[in-house]
This record gives sequence, C-alpha cells and structure tokens, in this order.
Amino acid sequence: MAKLDDFDLRLLDLLQADALATAEELARHVPLSPSAVTRRVRRLRAEGWIAADVAVPAPGLTAGRLRALVRVQVHEHAEERGIAALRAKLAGTPEVQMLLDVAGADDLAVLICARDMDDYNALTDRLLERDPAVRRYETSFVKRVHKQSSAVALAAAGTGGTSPT
Repeated sequence: MAKLDDFDLRLLDLLQADALATAEELARHVPLSPSAVTRRVRRLRAEGWIAADVAVPAPGLTAGRLRALVRVQVHEHAEERGIAALRAKLAGTPEVQMLLDVAGADDLAVLICARDMDDYNALTDRLLERDPAVRRYETSFVKRVHKQSSAVALAAAGTGGTSPT
C-alpha cells in the first residue's frame, strides 16, 4: 500500500467537501491532469483510504429533530464483554449518530438524534435504562447547531498516513 502524498491528501480534503466533484473540478485545485486525478481517486478508493461516499440531508429535513448528547458512566464492576455489548448495541442503533469512549468522569459520549421527546425517552429506556452495564447517564439537549462536520483536515496536517485503518 502506497503512502499518501500531498496530492492525495488535498484530493481527500476536496472529496470530503464534495464527493461528487468531477476530475475536472478537482484538477482545478490540485496541479494534476483530470486523468491523473481519476487514477488517484480510484486508487484511494481501492486501497481503502475512502471509507464511504455519503449524502448529508438538507437542514430542512432534520430541523425538527431532537438531538441529545448523552454522557454515560458504566459500572466499575461491569465485565468488558458487558461494556462491549453496550457499545455494539449503541453502534447498531440508527438514531445514534456518534459513539465515543471518553476520558474523565464519564466512559461514553453518545449523540442521539430522535424524532421527538417520546422517541428519545423510548430510545434511552431501551438502550441505557435497562442495560446492566450502565451505572448512570446524563443528557444535554442540543439547542442549536452552529457547525457539524465529519471532515478531517488532512492536507493542512501534512501527515501521509501509512494505513487506512
């Protein structure tokens, strides 16, 4: 597997902003020909450097949703397989947008996007309230989103990674 160079990193930055950009559009921002851009993007996909191309819903589709940041503490005596099962359950739930192991007083941070408060309550009852690994959880509701992105600035960091995983 090839190491990523500056051209690859710049292409990855551009594709994070618009995965449907044509080779011609990308070539306007990277000093490569459209055919060279096409070959590089094909290689980046084949080697696993691009994990997915996704569609981001328009804000109008998600504006009425209830979003919550939930901080979870697990029981100190909970077995690792119980915590792993909790992580797997959360990761497999479509309403869970983000699941993080965190340091500090809490063990997990979970971003949930529910239809409304009733949906949120049903989700937390099913996912957290009844789970034996969960000691406690605390919720902060999102009032406004000022920025939301899954993009990672790669070219600026200048790190030519060595493995896509």
